[in-house]
Amino acid sequence: MDQIEKLEYNTERSKLIIPEYGRHVQKLVDHALQIEDDAERNKIARAIISVMGNLQPHLRDVPDFQHKLWDQLFIMSEFKLNVESPYEVPTEEMFSKRPDPLDYPQSFPKYRFYGNNIKRMIDVAVSWDKGDMRDGLEYAIANHMKKCYLNWNKDSVEDSVIFNHLLELSDGRIDMAVKGEDLTESGQFLKNRVSKSNNPRSNGRKGQHRNNRNKKRY
Repeated sequence: MDQIEKLEYNTERSKLIIPEYGRHVQKLVDHALQIEDDAERNKIARAIISVMGNLQPHLRDVPDFQHKLWDQLFIMSEFKLNVESPYEVPTEEMFSKRPDPLDYPQSFPKYRFYGNNIKRMIDVAVSWDKGDMRDGLEYAIANHMKKCYLNWNKDSVEDSVIFNHLLELSDGRIDMAVKGEDLTESGQFLKNRVSKSNNPRSNGRKGQHRNNRNKKRY
């Protein structure tokens, strides 16, 4: 009867700060907080770090593995544990601070169908000296833009439209219209897309069924 009265229910226990380590590790951290001797408290802290490392062997190959364990130790102590850490002692403000908002990567939202890599390619092209290599890169960029446009529009597109978009995206530094070159015909891009869709390997189970049709079954 005495043993039953000493049972602890989860509803009566304190909330685990990092549940992955279990209640026993949390009790070790709480015990370390009560130790007044600095040397003994540091010794217990290193022992707790060792136990935490054994509980997560999959993190041994992760860079800064020990650093992460020490940060988690301070988190479980609610940043009240006063021990000597081999790393910078974290504070509650460091973890509660909201990250800076990320800038939207698309600089030209009305031409999203081209993708962000096109703008990077254009920036590289305008940084090159004028010559055959730059001309070839500019032609390849314009051709790829036409392909992306057709993937979005599903119809034909005039080369002049692509040239105008390229002129705008390059801030007027790439003008393909004055060169008088013709890009790959829209029909060729559409033909290649249709041929890929009819490829048995690209049809998943349909292709597998067709390939297995003539196989012997035992």
